[in-house]
Amino acid sequence: MARRRNRPDAGFKAKIALAAVKEAKTVSELASQYEVHPTQIHRWKRQLLEQIEGIFSSPRSRSQETQDQEALVAELYEQIGRLKMELEWLKKKAAQFE
Repeated sequence: MARRRNRPDAGFKAKIALAAVKEAKTVSELASQYEVHPTQIHRWKRQLLEQIEGIFSSPRSRSQETQDQEALVAELYEQIGRLKMELEWLKKKAAQFE
């Protein structure tokens, strides 16, 4: 019978990644203790270190980033609409010449 995969939750991943960052134990020791592959621990540690800056950023800067992203999305949707209109116009004009 096939063994069922264990899907660790976010709390478990955070605990292991934090232990890896503290470097009290080696990654190999952590891997054997928690029965996780060392490569996975390295991946979680890297992800923690990359995203830790976002924890300490101010809410105002995060909201500014969100507003910038929403403005970009709105501009892109507007451009898509304009291009669709042009395409329909060109199809209509091309049909007249056939």
